[in-house]
Amino acid sequence: MFIISLTYIKPTEEVENYFEAHLVFLNTYYSAKKFIVSGRKNPRTGGIILAHHTTLDELQELIKEDPFYQNQVADYEIIEFIPTKFDADFEKFIG
Repeated sequence: MFIISLTYIKPTEEVENYFEAHLVFLNTYYSAKKFIVSGRKNPRTGGIILAHHTTLDELQELIKEDPFYQNQVADYEIIEFIPTKFDADFEKFIG
């Protein structure tokens, strides 16, 4: 499982220019069952995506499809982790 942390490197006004296309990117990988949850950081300095059923190499390639990446408005940090304790409702995402 992976946490993808996006940090905006351009003003929010510029990020907004690519927001709709970013949502299309997210929806593509929700449909492919690669993404579990995503959202804005608070304060709004970037976002977080939780991903699973993927490898680090595949994830690095997927990110290249994100309009935020393509237009260089965000930096990406990928953190891999192995869930060892979780709520029973979350169990369907483990494995």
